[in-house]
Amino acid sequence: MKLAGIACAGLLLLAGSAGAQEGGKAITRTTISLGTATPGGGFPVYGNAFAEVMHAADPALSIEPRNTKGSNENIPLLESGQLDIALVAGEPAYEAFMGIGRPATKLKILTAMYSSPGMFAVRADSPYKTIRDLVGQPVAFGAKGSGLPILSRYILDGIGLKQDEDFKSIYLDRAGDGPAMVQDGRAAALWGAGVGWPGFAAMAQAPGGARFITPDAGEIARVRAKHTFLKPLTVPANSYPNQPTAIDSIGSWSFVLARESLPDDVAYRLARTLHGQEAALCKKLPQACETTAANTVAAAPNAGLIHPGVMKYFREVGLAK
Repeated sequence: MKLAGIACAGLLLLAGSAGAQEGGKAITRTTISLGTATPGGGFPVYGNAFAEVMHAADPALSIEPRNTKGSNENIPLLESGQLDIALVAGEPAYEAFMGIGRPATKLKILTAMYSSPGMFAVRADSPYKTIRDLVGQPVAFGAKGSGLPILSRYILDGIGLKQDEDFKSIYLDRAGDGPAMVQDGRAAALWGAGVGWPGFAAMAQAPGGARFITPDAGEIARVRAKHTFLKPLTVPANSYPNQPTAIDSIGSWSFVLARESLPDDVAYRLARTLHGQEAALCKKLPQACETTAANTVAAAPNAGLIHPGVMKYFREVGLAK
């Protein structure tokens, strides 16, 4: 991964004259840098869909997705002004907002992305049926800088397990490497989250298919009692091949976060464009059907964490006072 372009981004949010003409006038283009994650995971897929839909709705708005190491890198890149907006999983966002293990961040929420119910995927012919069956086994917990290993760590802690002591934890350089490791036996299971997650899709479509393991009802209750910010979430039936019934789990919401200094008028424009195209984004990417203004208001830990420019739009449409 090359971040040279990010490192020299003293002027990431650019306004300039594009070559095209409209009505005899040059079009002023606004360019926004968007941090995603490593190839093969859900964030780059979402980021590309987000950028395409936004540009189609507002041709003078150019969203430029950039691969990064994921949530844990996106947060400091935003804080240092090297990215304008970035995708961040719920757990790293929560820790940053609450100042857990670090000073509280001043980043702001642009929109909620989608809910992320956590699950393990194993080969369909695997003998493993429960989370405790996986104790002592090699498990691919996700890319090193992503939020997925943080989500699993919270869930496992809630049921009395330690990720790096009770499992042979594998942390990936590329999110897309996980499915093959389970298929060829290097890992017993792959940890991931959400609907339409590429790693799960790859496993479910592979010869022999996949099966999912989640906390049971009692374990979910234990996790929620200890980590109240995690919420019960459901993966609808048929979200993946050969998954005929809904799967209950627990997780959080991922967000598009913005640097604190993103101008209010730019955040307002992004929110107005995005939420005016909710149906188009949903059509392009199923998991993005949850990217709505209403879900953003509901998912934010508190309204004060939503960017003021976004809140202006929400007040205009009656979602906030």
